[in-house]
Amino acid sequence: MQPPRERSEARPRAGWMVMGERGRPSALEVCRVLALLFSLFPSVSLQCKILKCNSDFWASTSNSGPEEDFCTALRAYNGCVRRTARTCRGDLTYHSAQHGIEDLMSQHNCSKEGPTSQPRARTPLPPPPPPVLTDSQERSDGPEVCHYERSLPRNTAPPNYTHCGFFGDPHLRTFADDFQTCKVEGAWPLIHNKYLSVQVTNTPVVPGSLATATSKLTIIFKNFQECVDQKMYHAETDELPAAFADGSKNGGDRHGANTLRVVEKVPGQHVEIQARYIGTTIVVRQVGRYLTFAVRMPEEVVNSVEEGDDQDLYLCLHGCPANQRIDFRNFRARATEAHGSGRGKSGGSSGSSSGSSSGANGFTYQSAKAKCKERLPVEDLYFQSCVFDLLSSGDINFTMAAYYAFEDVKMLHSNSKRHHIFENDSLLGGVAQGGKDLLSVLLLNLLAILLWRECCTVHL
Repeated sequence: MQPPRERSEARPRAGWMVMGERGRPSALEVCRVLALLFSLFPSVSLQCKILKCNSDFWASTSNSGPEEDFCTALRAYNGCVRRTARTCRGDLTYHSAQHGIEDLMSQHNCSKEGPTSQPRARTPLPPPPPPVLTDSQERSDGPEVCHYERSLPRNTAPPNYTHCGFFGDPHLRTFADDFQTCKVEGAWPLIHNKYLSVQVTNTPVVPGSLATATSKLTIIFKNFQECVDQKMYHAETDELPAAFADGSKNGGDRHGANTLRVVEKVPGQHVEIQARYIGTTIVVRQVGRYLTFAVRMPEEVVNSVEEGDDQDLYLCLHGCPANQRIDFRNFRARATEAHGSGRGKSGGSSGSSSGSSSGANGFTYQSAKAKCKERLPVEDLYFQSCVFDLLSSGDINFTMAAYYAFEDVKMLHSNSKRHHIFENDSLLGGVAQGGKDLLSVLLLNLLAILLWRECCTVHL
């Protein structure tokens, strides 16, 4: 694989666009992103107490005014954000705000020292209507650099496309085709690299249960050369928009804007986001009350890590942390045992989303299998995840979540032989990783022995 290409000489900070010479309008665009980012995260508003800081700043910068007033408002906003550090540290929106404020201060030559009086609230102007694309704009292909495969050096091998999916209670298929079932309640990052960030929020399916499913999804596409402005897409239960958070359906005002598009397939149920400038396709669905996520992405883009960034927590890349994983086999064994012995409930549920295998949620092990067979005739891990979800939640919509997750695999996965994935495949993947780890330890020990012998020989 070719090493990741350096696509931009001056990289903005992660998750924020710096529009350079466009002056105040670009700052206001960034402010709008800030406003939307915080207002769309109620958990942040409740815990971080940052929403009021943001709304005051947005109100004070809605209308154009002297640069000095803007800098004063920005310093006040910076102080307010810093005061939330203890309750917000580790949250994607909080760190994005920090970077955004630094970029705005640099862009507007604002000094960190100076008056920080509370900004005067002004009546905000109504947002502009979404841009209407003409036929000629729709047909425009944009610059060569805005088409991933066209921008590759000549005589190079075709890119290797990878897939990640996240659905149900919840189940994760990583870029390495490792299949896991996880708890991961709350906000978790799926993807974070030089070009985009994806974060999900999972909430309990049944009050008091460990079973969770995705109720919110946020995707930030970072600004890229002459192709696209920074764009944010946010979806949550019963709100699957057909546009980005600013109302637009493409990448903004740059020449390659149409290489980033939101396409509504089924209103309120199925949206596809095409990011051709990075060779990426994202599918977001609402099935029942919850969301599913699937992505096709070139391996080069997957591995385009921000300098100094620790990728261990990004689920699509490394999977769920060990303490968040649920053992499929133990859950199924208990359900099978309970069914065979005629008992209505299995024993304790350490590591499972629910201890119930029949009765309480309306499904026995056999009836759950029969229901999943209607849509998923092959007993692969998508079928097993369907059975798991019906037993742990009783929500029949999870049958369709597993079905659509597999349909997305067929559309997005580049290797048709890997569409179905079975338990043995997943186990072999874990054994292979364990073998690599063991080999690394053995090599290090061997190196240590050789060095020790060499030192002893020299000393003698």
